[in-house]
Amino acid sequence: MTLQQLRYLISVAEYGSINAAAGNLYTSQSNVSAAISELERELGVEVFTRSNRGVTLTNDGTELLGYARQVVEQADLLSQRFKQKKAAGARLAVSTQHYAFSLQAFVNVVEEFRGAEFDFVLRETTTAQIIEDVSQFRSEVGVIYLDDFNKRVLRRALADARCAFCELFEADVHVFVGTGHPLAAKASVRLGDLAPYARYNFEQGTVNSFHYSEEPLAYIPCSKTIRYTDRATLTNLLTSYNGYTLSTGVLTDEMQSGIVSIPLEDAPVMRVGYIMHEERRPTELVGRYIAELERVVAANPNVEAR
Repeated sequence: MTLQQLRYLISVAEYGSINAAAGNLYTSQSNVSAAISELERELGVEVFTRSNRGVTLTNDGTELLGYARQVVEQADLLSQRFKQKKAAGARLAVSTQHYAFSLQAFVNVVEEFRGAEFDFVLRETTTAQIIEDVSQFRSEVGVIYLDDFNKRVLRRALADARCAFCELFEADVHVFVGTGHPLAAKASVRLGDLAPYARYNFEQGTVNSFHYSEEPLAYIPCSKTIRYTDRATLTNLLTSYNGYTLSTGVLTDEMQSGIVSIPLEDAPVMRVGYIMHEERRPTELVGRYIAELERVVAANPNVEAR
């Protein structure tokens, strides 16, 4: 089985015709037909049903097409990755839950590279996607949190993905609200105090289990919920509407204006850390990013650094 055969398979499936696929691939119809036939013989399955109108995928062919797309995509990513490495002087890819401190650490590293060549990526995304990114080497490091509720499920997911978790700091859960919120002046709040207000949660996509939630205590019922996918939306919601979200209590300069962090009484402990693939050795740049994470959170009084 070759990548070329898989590319031919994908193209024929998309065009519904060996002749049309051959034209798109700038090769002969006989080359494409022979490649598909050889693939069928090698795998012992019929991939296409052929007729005067063209070709259609069989059930086996449909399943094979899904795998073929994954293999070709990974091969393209591999090629692109090392071509970019030759062109760029430095590379850093981070996947993270939506924490302002992880963005601040990233920006601090970027600031060190003014005038130099680099290729940096920051992905603020879902918990499941962070684990997948690190597992598939799309990102060198990921930032997530564990607590007593989610740790059993997430540690199993990390083990399956061959990713190791390294704790950065511990923090009691805090309530984030806007400065004009009725609870903003309180020294601390209870869960019951939050009942009248809408809760803000980051959308977790297809893996919307409470264990993958970015906010602690997500399993506690709430009659008013607003879900969103980016941190700018959260900031706008907090500053313009009387809702709340739950997080670590770490406020960076970006979030200081218009937002307050209030301790939640009887709160569970959040253990925030970074994950890396077990086979990856941290580069100097990854080490600098981790050091910046530690520096940013160490300046905050609401956390206990490890």
